[in-house]
Amino acid sequence: MEPIIHTIFEKQTGTWQYIVACPNTRQAVIIDPVLNLSLSEFKITTTSADELLAVAETNNYTITRLLETHAHADHLTAAFYLQQRLLAQNKPKALISTGRRIRQVQETFAAKYAVPNAELEQAFDHLFDDDETFTIGDITAQVLHLPGHTPDHSGYKIGSNVFTGDSIFNPDVGSARCDFPNGDANALYNSMQKLLALPSHYKLYTGHDYPPADSGREPLPFVTVAEQLEGNKHVKKGTTKEEFVDWRRKRDASLNEPRLLHQALQVNIRGGRFPESSDGSQRTFLQVPFHIPQFR
Repeated sequence: MEPIIHTIFEKQTGTWQYIVACPNTRQAVIIDPVLNLSLSEFKITTTSADELLAVAETNNYTITRLLETHAHADHLTAAFYLQQRLLAQNKPKALISTGRRIRQVQETFAAKYAVPNAELEQAFDHLFDDDETFTIGDITAQVLHLPGHTPDHSGYKIGSNVFTGDSIFNPDVGSARCDFPNGDANALYNSMQKLLALPSHYKLYTGHDYPPADSGREPLPFVTVAEQLEGNKHVKKGTTKEEFVDWRRKRDASLNEPRLLHQALQVNIRGGRFPESSDGSQRTFLQVPFHIPQFR
């Protein structure tokens, strides 16, 4: 059985969000939902997340899981916000879920941002094992471990569709950076080859799209395995691992850090929760580390 798939593009961060539903039972999951963050206004809003809720409501879906492909460094997840909104509507609890290697990422960035362990232990309701299966109504989905961009990265195979996160981009964009802690260009090449070994008609739904300025095209949520093999500019058929790794490492060395890196990681390793307010208000504080000179 093939699922119903809704594709919702968040323009500010170039992120694809997905609602994937069983046509028989109307049970559904949401993949990689986004909170809207304005750095100029120091303000977080829920426009994008509320759009997801509206689609679910219009189609009479019961959201059973909120799936993260990895700890994103370019946007804040709306998973916890969505879970709380659904609970407030007396809906069943939607489980915030991701791959089990999120624990490694939590450990890395908890030390950097002084995040208490108590705020991490219950951040996710379920951590998937590699190749674990779960159900969306009458459909069986499978978790794929796809490391490289980050060590915790997972994809979700649902019918003949794979929601790849940042493990592969559309052909004229290519691939994602591998210079985050424990990222690995060798591992990313292997993950991309795992995806490219799937049947040629499978659809690979990407986590982002950044259409090149000269392409004249609109953002695309997916292309097929066959199209990726034919045209992915970084790993098309015939590209060797050595060629890819050499290019990827040189490219990554020239990149600036993502604009929302520090804010995103502090929220995303908490499963979408924010640090507790010290004064009980709606304000919260996220750390931005600086390297300062040693003064004598």
